[in-house]
Amino acid sequence: MFANSFWALLPAIIAIALALITKEVYSSLFIGIVVGGLLYSSFSFEGTIQHVFVDGMIGQLSDGWNVGILIFLVILGCMVMLMNRAGGSAAFGRWAVAHVKTKTGAQIATIVLGVLIFIDDYFNCLTVGSVMRPLTDKHKISREKLAYLIDATAAPVCIIAPISSWAAAVTGFVDGANGLTLFVRAIPYNFYALLTIVMMLTLSYSHFDYGPMKLAELNSKVNGNEKFKDSHSSITGAEDQPTPPVSTKGKVIHLVLPIVTLIICCIIGMIYTGGFFEGENFIDAFSNSDASVGLVFGSVVALIITIIFYLLTRVLSFNECMNAIPEGFKSMVPAILVLTFAWTLKAMTDSLGAKDYVAGLVEQFVGSNALMSILPAVIFLVAIFLAFATGTSWGTFGILIPIVVSVFGADLSNELMIISISACMAGAVCGDHCSPISDTTIMASAGAECDHIKHVSTQLPYAMTAAAVSFVAYIFAGFIRNWFICLPLGIVLMIATIFVIKKSPLAKNA
Repeated sequence: MFANSFWALLPAIIAIALALITKEVYSSLFIGIVVGGLLYSSFSFEGTIQHVFVDGMIGQLSDGWNVGILIFLVILGCMVMLMNRAGGSAAFGRWAVAHVKTKTGAQIATIVLGVLIFIDDYFNCLTVGSVMRPLTDKHKISREKLAYLIDATAAPVCIIAPISSWAAAVTGFVDGANGLTLFVRAIPYNFYALLTIVMMLTLSYSHFDYGPMKLAELNSKVNGNEKFKDSHSSITGAEDQPTPPVSTKGKVIHLVLPIVTLIICCIIGMIYTGGFFEGENFIDAFSNSDASVGLVFGSVVALIITIIFYLLTRVLSFNECMNAIPEGFKSMVPAILVLTFAWTLKAMTDSLGAKDYVAGLVEQFVGSNALMSILPAVIFLVAIFLAFATGTSWGTFGILIPIVVSVFGADLSNELMIISISACMAGAVCGDHCSPISDTTIMASAGAECDHIKHVSTQLPYAMTAAAVSFVAYIFAGFIRNWFICLPLGIVLMIATIFVIKKSPLAKNA
């Protein structure tokens, strides 16, 4: 009765609305999950319990991909804790404070690091957060702003990087055409990702913020970020134990070497799963890689190398390294809990046929032969809605990309097809960027050690500004069909929009 209809989206809508209203994400997600179970079982008590916990939660935690991601998160948490205990993070903080003198410089440094770590969005969020927190705290940049900079250089950068787990995912959804070639050709039309980077740089250089972010920045300027240390310790339970001292022997190399090792090992791990060592070339191996397994392989090897390095340089003893590992695990528990709930909620909407419902809407539009030139703009909006409601951009790729490919017959010579594919990817990233139940958004909050709902509420106006400009750019692209014209036009429009907002009375009075 409720399947393959608008009702299929109701659990996600309820969870998102409650999270934004109550500012509490755990109960909001769980209520959304229960609503999904009730709709699926037609309000049967036994059927609801079975679907929520067995089909949903246990099923998601039994999924190999999800388990791999959780293991990767735990290992990253352990590595971050080791780097902190070894004094590497503190040493980098001292170096950065000595060389980065301004608040703008600290923001630009965060953006640059986020752009450089393009392999995977989870990896990006946690690594950039742990490295840049000391520097941004020193310059009194709010944790909300740090979380935005992390989130805006995670998925938006991965979706325009040919060598990334996201590129591998996208190419896997393309049948009948060279997926990687299609991905590369779509990059200049990925307006949301590119304009988000332009927006970050413009905001940083113009010393401007608006909406809830402006208030967060003012609070940080006055009060600093000490409150987050207390809130983070209460979540992880770290306040129940004395905090071990940070090694005074730590140097910048004790942060840089583990991160570089992690990047190299993760790349090797991913191409290994794609068959690189069995004769596949690098590009094909990366396209065919299993990101979940590859990241686990790479992070485990990097963790072992890091421990050996710390033992050899005597910044930490063996016992101190081993004691840091469970502490790193505990620091990831809140993120793991929210991810588990988010995955379970997605399972509820999937079981109700949310994907089929949205796919049917798109096919009706295409089948009507309505203005094909505005199809990219329409696909962009549909992808935003679907990714926002389900909290997954990869799931959105899986729904919309095959539809677009079937409409155009996998014809790479058709520029409108390239634009439409890019609109699908851009919209998916935008919806993922806005959604409080998105795993990437959750990871950005964890990386910045920022309250999750505060991150969502402060980021939303920025994401919607970039989305509005991107929508206009896709309208132009549908008619002009030349990125040499459309991309510069979008960049100019993005910068102009920021300065119009800056000059508006609402921004001045906010």
